[in-house]
Amino acid sequence: MRTFLVHNFGCRATQADGAALEGMLRKQGLETVGETADADLVILNTCTVTATADDEMRQVTRRVHRENPNARILVTGCYAQRAPEQLAALPGVHWVIGNSHKIQIPELIGVDQEAGAAPFHSQIHVGDIFSQQEFLSAPIEDASGDRSRPNLKIQDGCNNRCSFCIIPSVRGRSRSARPDAVAEQVRGLATRYREIVLSGINLGRWGRDLQGRIRLIDLLRRILDETPVERLRLSSVEPMDFSDDLLRLMADSPRIAAHVHAPLQSGSDTVLRRMRRKYRPRHYEERIRKAREWMPLAAIGADVMTGFPGETEAEFEDSRRFIESLPFTYLHVFTYSERPGTEAVAHAQVPMPVRKQRTRILRDLAAEKNLAFRNRLVGATISAVTLDQPGMALSENYIKVELNRPRPANQLIDVTIGAVTDHGVREASPFRVL
Repeated sequence: MRTFLVHNFGCRATQADGAALEGMLRKQGLETVGETADADLVILNTCTVTATADDEMRQVTRRVHRENPNARILVTGCYAQRAPEQLAALPGVHWVIGNSHKIQIPELIGVDQEAGAAPFHSQIHVGDIFSQQEFLSAPIEDASGDRSRPNLKIQDGCNNRCSFCIIPSVRGRSRSARPDAVAEQVRGLATRYREIVLSGINLGRWGRDLQGRIRLIDLLRRILDETPVERLRLSSVEPMDFSDDLLRLMADSPRIAAHVHAPLQSGSDTVLRRMRRKYRPRHYEERIRKAREWMPLAAIGADVMTGFPGETEAEFEDSRRFIESLPFTYLHVFTYSERPGTEAVAHAQVPMPVRKQRTRILRDLAAEKNLAFRNRLVGATISAVTLDQPGMALSENYIKVELNRPRPANQLIDVTIGAVTDHGVREASPFRVL
């Protein structure tokens, strides 16, 4: 094999894993290509957070085999960890390698290449994810395929046991990248990028497994002190990990994006209890209102689930009213999906049409809130990073900005907002009418 292509599915952590795999394979002498037809090896780096993600993955696998029947297909990631035999049965799949063995992929495919012809049966390499100790981290030059906002994974796994979530069983316990390694990577990335996104499966737990049980805020302070990075953006952080100290640092530092993403899942106290979430609505509200008080124009977003098993109409209405009362600027609304092996799957399921109707209601509410927030920005001057997409930028507070003239990608600029568009805002014209 001489050429390869990586397809990533799902969250930022998966994207970072894919970038790390690309770097490792290039070091083995393989060449990255952009099209399936040109690849000797196609790596499908999977998600399994919903049934829809699983369905998409199987469809993509079949399409890859149709488009390039000579390519060897390697399936890895969370779906590979959860159901390897299911994936091994798909046409064209030569390897199924779980998260437990992902760091060994160059070695595992190298052994098979040395053996000569393709195997008659898919090779499955999946082990106990909870014994996984190594941290898969991208080299500096491969932290992300994004040329304007590299994504650096600094934490993996999760020690929580939410009743609906399969991720701990496919990602393992919480593991943190070493602070020296993170600082080194940020220092290198900062020479080429204006904004760096720090990500993880449970990012707010970074450092708890390291000696001294240091915290995410300690790492952020070190990065700000020791590197020239112009802007850090935090991806999703659990609500109770948004401590006063962390929110104050974000509010006080112009080098940290004013962007708070705190998963909510439900605004109903009883649903949160059944979900085994570690906070109540009053705790969540206190964090969000403090974030808005200290950062008046910050992006504030949440993940919200509809149709959790047993969710009554009254519980959904409690959740809707709670969400309506808070200063969210966007929501990621998901319909509950049964995941084999989770506690919630054994309980009474909400009919799918009801789930989807509730999803529509919350997505409409999210759209209203986002529009109101964008209208607030008209006339304001905000910082943004220019994107690879010509004439577009992403604001510090997570709004797409149409620029009034082209700028090179990967630049931090100040833009004055002149108008609202269908999905974002538009920079004001540089010309005034006298």
